[in-house]
Parts: sequence; structure tokens; C-alpha cells
Amino acid sequence: MDYKFLIYTSYSYAIPIGRPLELEILSRGYQVCWFTYIPETKAHIPKDSKLLATIQEVMDYDPDIILSVTDYVPDFLSGLKVQVFHGFNPDKRGDDDHFNIRGFYDLYCTQGPSTTGKFLEKQKEDPHFEVVETGWSKMDPLFEKGEEKSCSLPVILITSTFSHRLSLALREDVLEEVKRLATTGKYQFITVLHPKLDEEIIQKWKALNGPHFTFYDTTDLVPLFKRADIMLSDTTSAIQEFMLADKPIVTFRHRKPNPCVIDVTEARELEAAIDQAILRPAEQLNAIRQAADFNHPYRDGKSSERVIDACIMSLHKDKSHLKNKSLNIIRKYKIRKLLQYYPLKTYRKPAYRPKQ
Repeated sequence: MDYKFLIYTSYSYAIPIGRPLELEILSRGYQVCWFTYIPETKAHIPKDSKLLATIQEVMDYDPDIILSVTDYVPDFLSGLKVQVFHGFNPDKRGDDDHFNIRGFYDLYCTQGPSTTGKFLEKQKEDPHFEVVETGWSKMDPLFEKGEEKSCSLPVILITSTFSHRLSLALREDVLEEVKRLATTGKYQFITVLHPKLDEEIIQKWKALNGPHFTFYDTTDLVPLFKRADIMLSDTTSAIQEFMLADKPIVTFRHRKPNPCVIDVTEARELEAAIDQAILRPAEQLNAIRQAADFNHPYRDGKSSERVIDACIMSLHKDKSHLKNKSLNIIRKYKIRKLLQYYPLKTYRKPAYRPKQ
């Protein structure tokens, strides 16, 4: 059988999540296209991918399965709507934000036990969707052989959230301390910031480029995970991703400090914390391994395979026992306004396609 997949995205940080799924779909001989309504993201879609330019082209394509790497998906598309997530639960806002059921999805492909259990609880409360634990496609390349660390100095990967309350990238004292540490010659800093941060902030950090500091304009973090010895961050979901690399983490004013991170509250404490992390403290690494197994126990690089298998199985499964999705009139109107497309049709039951 043939299947038409759509990878539905918003911001460019979704591309490293969608790309492994795209490659898996193509390896099976199925069709796959991308869609995003954001011009900047369109410019970053891989050149060898099929990008649909307008929502009308999406309607004409009529996908069987929609893999969503954002919080919302158009309800007026008839295909099976699948949430594959744009990050781990970062604990940045309220504890339930990551588990907000917005009434758009037919299937949630969860990353590991830390999220599967909570989504199953939500499913019992409002049974209009199904939950399958698959692992997360973004992490598949981490477990492939490829570029590894080659620098003789300790490599420090700096990442940051865009939240103004939590972002270390907005802290002038942190910027100045990193600038000083880069001049010592003790470390090699590699840095990537959240694409939603203001351009003025990004340019400040880019200005640090030099022999011991390199800024990367990318959303593909996995190659940087492989090169780094430790991560320096704040309260971003990239921390949970980096845990799967089995390496220490230093945080600046983490919202919920825990044994997985060496947390500091003042910029002047960064150097000592980095030096401690470089020694790979056994207690911290044990905590990281436990948390990583809880968040994402899969180390086989086959999460994309499991996602596609789960989607196809769900498409052919009788789901008549599921309730209708809620009307969500306001949210549905917002999607139509965003896309400048106003159909009356809405699909409240999940897609079902008999197996031929």
C-alpha cells in the first residue's frame, strides 16, 4: 500500500525532528511533503525535500497521515493527525503545559515513560485520542556513527531557552564571564541559541567568535552533542536531549535544580562548576542516566521507525470507540486566520482507512 505523509511544522527547530521521519518514510517508498506557514522556516527545509507552498496545495495533496511538530494542526485536514512533539518536557512553565490536550490530535507518539504515563492519564479523562510510546525521531542520529569530539581542549556546548525569565543568553554578566573564559585558553566553546531569541541578542553572542569560541547558526544540535564534553545551559529542553549523550551538565539558575545538573546562581561561579563537570562526577552521571532512561529509554536509533509503524497501524485500526474531539471553535478560528484559509469543514473523528 502507498501512504501520503505530511510533516507539518512551524519554526525551524522542527526540521531536525522531521528529517529522520522523512528519511524513514522515503526508505519505505511512501510519499512525504513538508508544510510550514513561516517564510524563514521554508528557507531552511532541506533542498531535496518536497515543500508545499500553500495550504491549498496541502488540501490538494490530501495526506493520509499528518506528523505535527508543533502545538496545533489544521482540523480541516482529513488525515490522521499525529503529535510527535517539538521538545522534551522542559519544566519551564506549569507542570501540565507539556501535557495540554488541545483537542486536535488522534495519536500521541510519546518519547518515554516520563510522558507516556501522563498522556495515558489524560486519555482516560478525555478519550478522543490514542497514545503509543515510540521514542523521539530527533534523537535517532545521536546513536549513529559520525562526527565525534576531536579537540584537545574540553569542549563546552552553550545552549539557551528563549524564555526571558530563564534565558542565560539575556544575561550580560554571563556573556562577559563566557567572554573572559574564552580568553583563558582552557576551553573550547561552541554555542547555539534558540532561533526565537531577538537578533540583537544573537549578534552579541556571535561577536564572541574567536579561537576558543564558535557560534553555530543551526537548529540541528545532535552533531554538537557528539563534539561536546559538557553542556552549559539554563532551563531548556535541550538539557533532556543532551542527557542521552551521557555527559555532564552545568546550568545557570535552573528553574528546578536537581542531581542531574551542577547549578549556579552567579556568573562568577561558572568556571568552578565547569571544571567540576569536566571531571565527570559519578553521582551526577548516575542521576543523568536514570533521568535519561525515564525520558527516553531507546538507544537503538529506531524511534522514527516506531513512529511510522504506529501511524500506519493507527490509520487502519478501528477507532470507533473514541469520542469526538471537542469543537474548539476559537482555536480553530485562530488556525484559519493564521493560514488565511477559512473552510467550514472540520474532522472530529480520527481518520480510518481500511486495509486493502
